[in-house]
Amino acid sequence: MSDSAKSHYGDESPIAAFATTPGNSALTLIRCSGKDSIELVSSVFSPEKIKDAAGNTVIHGWIIADNNKIDEVLASVFRSPKSYTGENSLDICCHGGAAAGIAVMTALKNAGFRDALPGEFTFRAFMNGKLDLTRSESVMELVSAKTEIGRRHAVSRLMGSLEKEIGEIKQRLVQVLAAAEIYLDYSEDEISADSDEAAGRLPNKEIAVEALKRLKKLSASWQLERIYQEGVKLVIAGRPNAGKSSLFNSLLKEDRSIVNELPGTTRDWIEAFVSINGIPVRLVDTAGLRETSDSVEKIGVERSRKLLQEADVVVYLIDGTQGFTKEDSAECEIWNGKKPVIFLWNKCDLALPPKPFPKADIHPVCVSAKTGVGLEELFSAIGSNLPKHDESSAAALGTERQKKLVDTACFALEEALVMAEREEPLDLIAPLLREAVNSLGEMTGEISTADILEEMFSRFCVGK
Repeated sequence: MSDSAKSHYGDESPIAAFATTPGNSALTLIRCSGKDSIELVSSVFSPEKIKDAAGNTVIHGWIIADNNKIDEVLASVFRSPKSYTGENSLDICCHGGAAAGIAVMTALKNAGFRDALPGEFTFRAFMNGKLDLTRSESVMELVSAKTEIGRRHAVSRLMGSLEKEIGEIKQRLVQVLAAAEIYLDYSEDEISADSDEAAGRLPNKEIAVEALKRLKKLSASWQLERIYQEGVKLVIAGRPNAGKSSLFNSLLKEDRSIVNELPGTTRDWIEAFVSINGIPVRLVDTAGLRETSDSVEKIGVERSRKLLQEADVVVYLIDGTQGFTKEDSAECEIWNGKKPVIFLWNKCDLALPPKPFPKADIHPVCVSAKTGVGLEELFSAIGSNLPKHDESSAAALGTERQKKLVDTACFALEEALVMAEREEPLDLIAPLLREAVNSLGEMTGEISTADILEEMFSRFCVGK
């Protein structure tokens, strides 16, 4: 059993991990943290400058193993509590290439470090009060951001925008809850006769209403944030030889799909990401839609139809040299009106669409995937079918976990306000307010369990 298999989140043992993937690069970074980490690195470092080095300093030297120089490195020293994890930590910058990094890591493990678990550095940062859970999660959001907008939103959460918003909402709910519980702690003759409590009304109700409004706005933000993280699935469809693969390559600006005049060349789907209006778009090139006796091509056509059902947006190509066929018309009937469909008249350099168009409700965009004519108009049409970015709200949800907890708080608070409208007893309303407060506490990590934390941080990559 490996050391990492025996280890667990929450101990103080010295850990080390690659913060960059060893390979053909100029540099490789290895992160170290934990109890006695500076002393352990000092034991394999020459000259012995690290042990007495001040925090936030960089030391030049060699990693030594069995009296042999392994690699010339730079070691950045961070002393508790002024480090990412809140512990004594080091970042060792060694030469790139797999061999150098692995040799340095071996020397560190022989000195007493163990392999870090996925996300263990960020876990320690959370446990030592350097980050709350929302900011911890934003670390992986930033690593996996696919567009500039996604990066900006992840950085905003890393800087504490969501933590601040949740904290303010929670503070207001605690104010409402405290007023209700104070009433429950006193007898009726100790409460002013003209108070809200004595009249059976929820104290500070207007504060609870405003908190619910802000929670609902946060909940709604997840729909767009999820798209920034996962992307919009845009499926390119059409009959064989309509130019789907050429269009796919043009949008991607590289040759990923095989382009051939022989119909049925694309037998399966190919996927790639592009950024359109700051939103990651999952482009999917599919097999041509037609009836076929070829068993392999038939599977490709079936997969294409399944992908069309899952698509957020469909781009349907019409082969300009063949015109608008009855097969095209049949496909239009299937998809048009059920989801956003952009119709393209491809090969417009060879033939233009008829006027009027055979179907009055279709206004195709004229393009030539081969020459690039009309691609700007296509990007504009795609952009008009994507969600609109809203910069007016600084705080937004970044994970499905956060979405579920905000929805739980919304449900509990909404139920409490409905009961307050019916002037139900405060001893029935107070537990719902407490549930809302606890959900927000769980979101930032004020309320958490070891199982929840381990499950969450285990999704991180090693070295973060």
